[in-house]
Amino acid sequence: MSERDEVRRRIIDSATHLLQSQGRDAVTTRAVSAAAGVQPPTIYRLFTDMRGLLDAVASDGFDTYLARKHNQALTDDPVEDLHTGWDLHVQFGLEHPAHYLLMCGQPLPGRRTEAAELASQRLHMLVGRIAAAGRLAVSVETGAHMVHAASTGVTLSLIGTAPEDRDFDVPRRLREATISSITGAASTDTRDCAQRAVGLKAVLDEAPELLTGGERALLDELLDRLADAVLIR
Repeated sequence: MSERDEVRRRIIDSATHLLQSQGRDAVTTRAVSAAAGVQPPTIYRLFTDMRGLLDAVASDGFDTYLARKHNQALTDDPVEDLHTGWDLHVQFGLEHPAHYLLMCGQPLPGRRTEAAELASQRLHMLVGRIAAAGRLAVSVETGAHMVHAASTGVTLSLIGTAPEDRDFDVPRRLREATISSITGAASTDTRDCAQRAVGLKAVLDEAPELLTGGERALLDELLDRLADAVLIR
């Protein structure tokens, strides 16, 4: 590790310690530089500004989350794997609330760290496996958005609730309701149509040479419309 990287690591660790022990407001230029044993200009030279430092701290926290996600062994049941991924998400938020609030508490349009992008790709992969198995009743994009919104919302709600007042049956029920809705809780006929549409799209992803770009774009639009129709019936 170069001297620059060592100093950068020390600053991130110091900011992380302040965040976890005293909260977001304690992470100031003066406090971080004193804790890391550097001059304040060093922070700006390495991170541009405090927002850049906080993004680095958030990414560092996401790395922990991603390591846990990637250590999740996939099984032959993609729906069960999504259940496990949901539980890991909630668990990380409760074990590292300061990091979680920094990462998910104040989302900004168009701003996403590299680690957050990797986490999103992981979620899309898990949902995509359900589609490939013919068990997804909405489009992969819609399913991933629904799972992300629900799991993030319930985690933030639990963080904002006193530990003694937390009802852990709520995230379990919401998990079951959300995953059931994307895997087919509607009528049998509608669910079958949606699952076939999503399954066909997933299969076509493995054979891109079969259609031209224009043909694929048109077919994707039609298949997504069929897949999402189950939600508005």
